[in-house]
Amino acid sequence: MSIEDRPALCRPEPSARALIAEIAAGHRSPLDVVDAAIARTEAVDPVINAMPVRAFERARAAARALMEAHARGTPYPPLHGLPLGVKDNADVAGVPTSGGSPITAGAALPAVSSPAIALLERNGAIALGKTNLSELGGANTTNVLFGATRNPHDPRLTAGGSSGGSAAALAAGAIALAHGNDVGGSLRTPAAFCGVAGLRPTPGLVPRKPLSDPFDTIFVEGPMARDIADLALMLDMMTGETPTDFLSRPRAGSYLAAALSPTAPRRAAVSPDLGVFPVDPKIRAAFEALTAGLAAEPATPDLAPAQGIIDVLRGLSYAASWGPLWPARAADFTAEVAGDITRGLALTGPEIAEAMRARAALHRTVLAFFAHHDVLICPVTQVPAFPVEQAWPNVIDGVPCPTYVHWIAITYVWSVLGCPAVSVPLGRDASGLPRALQVVGPPHSEARLLSIAAFLEQRCTP
Repeated sequence: MSIEDRPALCRPEPSARALIAEIAAGHRSPLDVVDAAIARTEAVDPVINAMPVRAFERARAAARALMEAHARGTPYPPLHGLPLGVKDNADVAGVPTSGGSPITAGAALPAVSSPAIALLERNGAIALGKTNLSELGGANTTNVLFGATRNPHDPRLTAGGSSGGSAAALAAGAIALAHGNDVGGSLRTPAAFCGVAGLRPTPGLVPRKPLSDPFDTIFVEGPMARDIADLALMLDMMTGETPTDFLSRPRAGSYLAAALSPTAPRRAAVSPDLGVFPVDPKIRAAFEALTAGLAAEPATPDLAPAQGIIDVLRGLSYAASWGPLWPARAADFTAEVAGDITRGLALTGPEIAEAMRARAALHRTVLAFFAHHDVLICPVTQVPAFPVEQAWPNVIDGVPCPTYVHWIAITYVWSVLGCPAVSVPLGRDASGLPRALQVVGPPHSEARLLSIAAFLEQRCTP
């Protein structure tokens, strides 16, 4: 397949809900759907490199097991055997987990799946394989083990990261649903670049894999899908309380019901740059076009302290996670992650204390803002998708990016504040590349976000 064969890489595919309906009606079987996903993966992955770790025979066996149980009178579980991509830093029982790095690869095969994956499997999803990711951090999916993942809309461009393999596989029609996780935008950035939906939930809504720091409140697991209703369906299927994540809690209500009831925002705020971040003129123009005519107030909370808070918290987190391996394994870290570690190890007590105070104050500022606004709508990314060979943008609209996290500040800021945020796919621009908006709300507002996101999806998609 030619690298320029864009129509073959992106084509209309049935929604997850449509596939469930076909299986429920007996028109297709779970094995039919899994085999089709395998065939599609084998067709597109030589170009996009989205799923380097395959679990095809395991998937076929799981599909057969569902069908045999169904033949004995057991109803299909809610997801009916839909093919699932799992980011390769979460466990699937019996499948290798690499993390995309020689530091994390090579561990024993996991005996059990990570909590969110186990919930999805219990509800009838079937893991087709492990999707590619950034190496220990970053928003361009590439690593020393498996190489780069390319954007199905234009393989010369990045798919974004770090959940880029999941987004690319979805966009190419290889899977029906995809798992990802998010620190600074890893669910939302690749979703925007690849034209799919991605949700960063409130911490604790989706149970997290066991972490080196179980008290962390920035890392979250979340869903990715080709549209908002499928995204909500997947969220329903991966929420629930688990003993390994003290932030987790039982699921309450149906997010799919919210997404199937599109609602125009009554008190929306809009901002092309959140008042503080550089944004490429192309992104700014697209944002203005997508929000034109929307009943919304130009407004944003004062986020001026955000970048400094992000820089300190990221350095602190990386120093805590990887400091014991520094400098003995310095050669195994990317230059960007090495920079995070060294910055973190150099932090002083007063610097950390000030960042913690500033974060708390900013959180209160944002909560006060959302007392008067249902949602804030802003861009998902500060730049368009860039060449896959480029590690990250060094300059945005004339403003230098000192580190690789500065170009994703427009997503990262909501992560440090505990706010849920959804990347809404809104068709393609004149060049054929995806358009998207980010819809943000206060903690625990996922149902509202999904309902408004569904409205925007219907309103803006041609």
